[in-house]
Amino acid sequence: MTKWVYSFSAERAEGRGEMKNLLGGKGANLHEMASLGLPVPPGFTITAEVCTFFYANGKTYPPDLKAQVDAAVAEVGRETGRAFGDPANPLLLSVRSGARASMPGMMDTVLNLGLNDAAVETLAKTSGDARFAYDSYRRFIQMYSNVVLDVDVHNFEDILEQYKDGKGYALDTDLNAEDWRVVIADYKRRVIEETDQPFPQSPDAQLWGAIGAVFSSWMNQRAITYRRLNAIPAEWGTAVNVQAMVFGNMGETSATGVAFTRNPSTGSNELYGEFLVNAQGEDVVAGIRTPQNITEAARKAAGSDHPSLESLMPEVFSQFVATTQLLEKHYRDMQDLEFTVERGKLWMLQTRNGKRTAKAALRCAVEMANEGLISREDAVSRIDPGALDQLLHPTLDPKAKPKPLATGLPASPGAASGEIVFSADEAQSLRQAGRKSILVRVETSPEDIHGMHAAEGVVTTRGGMTSHAAVVARGMGKPCVSGVGAIRIDYNAQTMTVGGVTLKKGDILTIDGGSGEVMQGAAPMVKPEMTGGFATLMGWADSVRRMKVRANAETPADARVARSFGAEGIGLCRTEHMFFDGERIVAVREMILADTEHGRRAALAKLLPMQRQDFAELFEIMTGLPVTIRLLDPPLHEFLPKTDEEVEEVAKAMKVSAEKLRARAAELHEFNPMLGFRGVRLAIRYPEIAEMQARAIFEGAVQAGRTTGAPVTAEIMAPLVIGRPELDAVKAIIDAMAEAVAKETGVKVPYHVGTMIELPRAALRAGDIAKSAEFFSFGTNDLTQTTLGVSRDDAASFLGTYTVKGLLRADPFVTLDTEGVGELITIACERGRATRPDIKLGVCGEHGGDPASIAFCEGARLDYVSCSPFRIPIARLAAAQAALGRKAASTA
Repeated sequence: MTKWVYSFSAERAEGRGEMKNLLGGKGANLHEMASLGLPVPPGFTITAEVCTFFYANGKTYPPDLKAQVDAAVAEVGRETGRAFGDPANPLLLSVRSGARASMPGMMDTVLNLGLNDAAVETLAKTSGDARFAYDSYRRFIQMYSNVVLDVDVHNFEDILEQYKDGKGYALDTDLNAEDWRVVIADYKRRVIEETDQPFPQSPDAQLWGAIGAVFSSWMNQRAITYRRLNAIPAEWGTAVNVQAMVFGNMGETSATGVAFTRNPSTGSNELYGEFLVNAQGEDVVAGIRTPQNITEAARKAAGSDHPSLESLMPEVFSQFVATTQLLEKHYRDMQDLEFTVERGKLWMLQTRNGKRTAKAALRCAVEMANEGLISREDAVSRIDPGALDQLLHPTLDPKAKPKPLATGLPASPGAASGEIVFSADEAQSLRQAGRKSILVRVETSPEDIHGMHAAEGVVTTRGGMTSHAAVVARGMGKPCVSGVGAIRIDYNAQTMTVGGVTLKKGDILTIDGGSGEVMQGAAPMVKPEMTGGFATLMGWADSVRRMKVRANAETPADARVARSFGAEGIGLCRTEHMFFDGERIVAVREMILADTEHGRRAALAKLLPMQRQDFAELFEIMTGLPVTIRLLDPPLHEFLPKTDEEVEEVAKAMKVSAEKLRARAAELHEFNPMLGFRGVRLAIRYPEIAEMQARAIFEGAVQAGRTTGAPVTAEIMAPLVIGRPELDAVKAIIDAMAEAVAKETGVKVPYHVGTMIELPRAALRAGDIAKSAEFFSFGTNDLTQTTLGVSRDDAASFLGTYTVKGLLRADPFVTLDTEGVGELITIACERGRATRPDIKLGVCGEHGGDPASIAFCEGARLDYVSCSPFRIPIARLAAAQAALGRKAASTA
């Protein structure tokens, strides 16, 4: 017979703390606290396996469940000296959810279960407090009716408020026993009006109604949303915890509260929490009454006149402090606790690892390691790498956050406010005038780089998490919200409209790139704090990390930021980003418009000194570290003007006819540029471009070497190859330029030639390509597009549906598709190493900064990951955790 029910009490606990998968987090911890001898009300846990059965069998229960529940209820009755369903000696119960992962407030709870018209009279007599008894009954009717009978809670709130107004009462505590009797009668009448049935009087029916409601709440909308946001699988299900009720509302010697063993906002080692006298648990969080501080120190710091638990109930406080210390030491983590005091006796209702800010998590982990409570490796494993964004970017002050106008994708973290502008040039103009702006575009292109750099943040109505705007903004450390489809932009009118609100150029907009929210008006910000604990933890992470972490960077500013965050080189320098400034874009356009090779070379000669200086600066900043430079990748039409107005302006500046510009743009137009004339194909068709870039790289390396006195090793990468012949053709150009520069300067620059693996064919032909390539860098953005047949800029309209329906585990442009793209990477690694055992392997797509993707890279034994500068600390920590995970798996 399957065991569906596990009991716990002061005498025994059938479960253990490690049984969270079966008993849920709350249930497992109740069993664990009971086994530690702590004062836990007796009860039992119905396993999460029943939840799975419930949904697999039309919301029915296993045939033998009722007998096990009845036996467990009877056991609780024996422990308490009461009997469930006996009106002369009633046992009252609480029924709560408890999934293996904490989901606070997402599922349902029922308290005071077992009360009915007869039992409440007994409770009034045996407790000697009629007011307490009727208060408990009205709470039960309201909660049960809402949770189980689906009667909206406002029905009961309205009745209570109207009664209080009629009596001139301000607080619920002003009502006496007779008042509650009147309210209860009104509540019961409202239940009949709403359900056509009287409020259930059978305790057994109440219990099974509550159990069914808790299991059903696993699939309520808020629980579904919470699971999706926190990557909690639906198949886990929830357990149900049933316990004997203990009452914090039995007068002035009773209380209820919540506490953390350390401050969840700052991480400081101090007891933190609140309580209420003569109350039940929901009162503390409902905000109906102002909670009191637990400690005297907290009361004084808050300037409160209400007594603390420490002063009001000193014996209970001492016992509670000892309990919190025991639990933190036992679980080796900060605990979030719920407790009740019933007539001077302390009862522990829950403990779990407390949720905390990134700042608090960092401080707790480092201090606990220094205290000897956990190891340094434990400290490294404790921190969510993604949460480090809170420490690296400004965030909105949660106390003064405006209501969002619209929500898009959280494409790049941080928060910013500024004047709305609709063009990159306007953003730059405002920046030069000392004013802040938010660049709002339908979508961005490489031509908008200067405006993105000048703006405080970026909003786009199209595009996904790896769209141009998202990738560039993350690289710059700028907040970005992409794919806000609810916004309509009118460039002619210079307005944006969303939800009936129209904002014009110059109006103030606030964006939160961490949540994807767009808000009207300005909002106060919280500046990031880089504490000493951050450097300490990063040092510990680096000591266990195997993979190197490089940066995607092409400007000196990006390179310096990357180095300051601990980058171990540049894994991707996108040379095209260097071409959009001032006179450079003019030279690029001259090259594109040239009709002959001679004309192209003349234009490229203007770019050569600029590129040389670019590379020299990067080599100098990254002295002693590898720098991987990708040859020109995007299609040439991206460098040409788009609108008629821009064409006229550029034609005039270049002293060419607008017709010639339009004709060349039409000639270069492609139906699918992603798979068109780009990447290595440019170097094959126009080898002079690769020649100029290779010469600039080698001459820049010579210049940097002379400046720093340290030799420079260049890594040159050909993008979008489909096979070895293409790479060989480009490698011949690179080798020739290396030899030419060595003869001219007398300096032989060491270098390596490799390729990006961005196409399925290249991954499959990796063994042959490795005969020429000294390194592979997996460009996972394009490899994901070409493997899945999905355009990342157009995917936002349907990928959300795919993830919600479980067709994809996650957005494949955010977290690597390990089953498809991952298999191609694994094949390429195996075949590449078979040909060249010492081949260097890395990832330079946006996945290089995603913790889950980094774990895959560790499993594939890649040598490095490369990501945007502001994600370097995240990647360092994630790489360390991946190494620890691999170590643990190998020793298991």
